[in-house]
Amino acid sequence: MRGLTEANLKMLAGPRSYERGLGYLDAVSGVEVGDGWVTASVHGTERYEVELTLDGTGGLSGECDCPYGMEGNFCKHLVALGLTVLAQRESLPRQRKAARDRAQDLDGWLSALSKDSLLALVREQIAEDRQLRRRLELRAASARGDLAAVRARIRDLLDISPFTQYGYVEYADARAYADQAGQAVSAIGALTGSGRADDAITLAREAMKLLADAVESVDDSDGWLGQVGADLADAHLEACRAARPDPEELARWLVGHALGDVDDGLTDIDPLDYEDVLGEEGMAVLRKSAVEAWRGNRRGWAEKYLMERLAKAGGDVDAVIAVHAADLSPNGHTHLVIAHELDTARRPDEALRWAERGIQETRGTCDLAVIDTALVDYLCDRYAQADRMPDAVALRRDHFGARRTLLAYQQLRAAARAADCWPAEREGALALLRADAEQQQHSRYGGPILIDALLDDKDTDAAWHAATETGAHDQQWLTLADQARAARPADALGVYRRLAEALTKQTGNAIYEQLTSLLLSIRDCHRRLGTQDEFTTYLTALRADQKRKRNLMRLLDQHGL
Repeated sequence: MRGLTEANLKMLAGPRSYERGLGYLDAVSGVEVGDGWVTASVHGTERYEVELTLDGTGGLSGECDCPYGMEGNFCKHLVALGLTVLAQRESLPRQRKAARDRAQDLDGWLSALSKDSLLALVREQIAEDRQLRRRLELRAASARGDLAAVRARIRDLLDISPFTQYGYVEYADARAYADQAGQAVSAIGALTGSGRADDAITLAREAMKLLADAVESVDDSDGWLGQVGADLADAHLEACRAARPDPEELARWLVGHALGDVDDGLTDIDPLDYEDVLGEEGMAVLRKSAVEAWRGNRRGWAEKYLMERLAKAGGDVDAVIAVHAADLSPNGHTHLVIAHELDTARRPDEALRWAERGIQETRGTCDLAVIDTALVDYLCDRYAQADRMPDAVALRRDHFGARRTLLAYQQLRAAARAADCWPAEREGALALLRADAEQQQHSRYGGPILIDALLDDKDTDAAWHAATETGAHDQQWLTLADQARAARPADALGVYRRLAEALTKQTGNAIYEQLTSLLLSIRDCHRRLGTQDEFTTYLTALRADQKRKRNLMRLLDQHGL
């Protein structure tokens, strides 16, 4: 019980889930206390089964079958059960002792039964519990060495037809199907445990194919089958470790599986996990098979990933680079990946050459507008570290010329200032933006990027002049008015009044908040101009016109308007 405290519940769940758990205290029912565990049902969107482990090896822990809990999180339902148990802490030791006594009594009673009585009891349970019957049937077939019977039972367990409607397992039935499929995995594991690991390998591979076919027709939104697939992969690995199959055959099978022979997305097997089973001979075949597959399809995602994994595991940086170099992306991203690999291998000069090659080859196939900006950033950082600031400025200038955005302008400015040449660079950059503005090439929200750049430079007068000549987006005008209000209150007032007039024709709380903000700015302009009476007249007329908008009136009152 020492681990079950409010502080630990909050630590495990986090503040948000803990607070939400407080609202579920009345939803906890059917609390059952065992020796070291507590179970209950918690009624939320659905009824969820919850279990707290009070003193396990890792301390306080819990499981819940809600979607959030199934992801491994300590959810609000667990918090609610934990707080419910804490409210009964005085009686908990007595309840745990009672649970131990019941377990001992049951064990003593079973031990005293005769063989015939035990058989009668098991037969009674088999008749009532279909799942138990299936598990025992599998064990019986396995004990007899009847591989055909075990295979047939596993096929039955992975068959979706008993759960389907119109050929598809709906969300509500997915967990029940996954529970049944999990029994097939358990049966395969039992074969390994009983000394029949060779059969377990065979059936595990067959089960992977059956599961791959089944998953296409199951709504596995909560990932139940994903766990079954992971367990099946583990069962296969354990069987291989026990049986020690032919390493060459295993290596070829692993490569085939990794390249999609069983395309289920569930039994994600990492061939490197089998290194202890394959040995040097098998690993050599694995690498050779992977290389052959990659050479046959250098652009295949699975082939590249497998080759990269094997090359990295072997510390072969040149092989990793060869894999990437065989399929270079036209925007320079792959060149950057290679540069990072070389940096990690402490080969910076080669990394720099690959990054520069990425820029050159992108220029050769398209313009820098489509280049991976991370490659530009990487190369400029390297130039700065090497005190090659003119090169950094030239690259930033070319990139800005191809992609005239505010960010590219800011990056060019930073590089040029570091190289002490910003005035000249700024003149050229603004000339490009003025030409764009005259041709109505605007930013993503509609206004000229020229205005954004001038505002970012804090050159308010130039920005105002440009906006007057080329036009600007309303958001740009608002920023201009905010920046110019102290020096040009009359100009700012005209902008605020125009924007406010447009908002008076709209409704909604977000609109009312914007309008209120504008009115506060309008009032400030009138105070600077010494025309408070005009503002009073304006505001009175506006309130009269908008009086039916009660939320707006309430907001204006709150701000003294």
